[in-house]
Amino acid sequence: MGKTELLITLILFNIFFVLFVAAVIVYIRKYKQRKKEYLNEIEMKNEIHQKELLATQLEIQQATMQQIGRELHDNIGQKLTLVSLYTQQLLYENKVPEVSERIDQVSQIINQSLQDLRSLSKTLTDDNINQKEIVTLIQEEVDNTNAFKKCAVDFKHNFKRLDLSFVHKNVLLRITQEFIQNSIKHAHCRNIFISLNTSDEYLWELSLKDDGIGFDKSNISSNGIGLTNMKNRAAIIGAEFSLESTENCGTKLNIILKKQP
Repeated sequence: MGKTELLITLILFNIFFVLFVAAVIVYIRKYKQRKKEYLNEIEMKNEIHQKELLATQLEIQQATMQQIGRELHDNIGQKLTLVSLYTQQLLYENKVPEVSERIDQVSQIINQSLQDLRSLSKTLTDDNINQKEIVTLIQEEVDNTNAFKKCAVDFKHNFKRLDLSFVHKNVLLRITQEFIQNSIKHAHCRNIFISLNTSDEYLWELSLKDDGIGFDKSNISSNGIGLTNMKNRAAIIGAEFSLESTENCGTKLNIILKKQP
């Protein structure tokens, strides 16, 4: 083999080698790209599945609450109504003033309990949520809490009207209820501050804050059932969830739903 043929052979070998290396590099890049796309697709499907699972769990909870609300109204409510009628009859028939006074007190307690039961039943069956605006719903919750005088709750907002779907109103109301209950029961707070605002950047921002004992999140197993429920509800509608809490410094919760670009 002459020098020319040898040189041509080496050149061809180098060309084939470079092409082979280039082909390998292209294959590896495409493989990594396909793998990345596949992992992204799996992650997206997992996220969708997780949201569907959370939605199903909340639907089951909601259905259970509605069933409880209907049972309270149809069963216990009717019995309380019957008892109220009996006490009214006793009050009419009784002629002893001291006894009449006691019967009247019992009647007032029964009637108040019946009114509270109807209000609770209406809340559980979601009729209240469908019929009222979110500001009214939260204000009612605030007024009910303040009536017990265990904790002072302050509510502020920066709009006159906010048109929300049932799902959004339900999420905002349930999270507010959960936060108030946790703050009173576990944080032993004296004050709770609630604000619901809108801006050019987001549809709404719900901010809840208490001056309770706070807690260390690292010491809470799975962040607690109540906290998990609030996270799940926020996740259903794609809202951002942010919680800050330190011992003896209170707890602050922010939930933001940004506008779609």
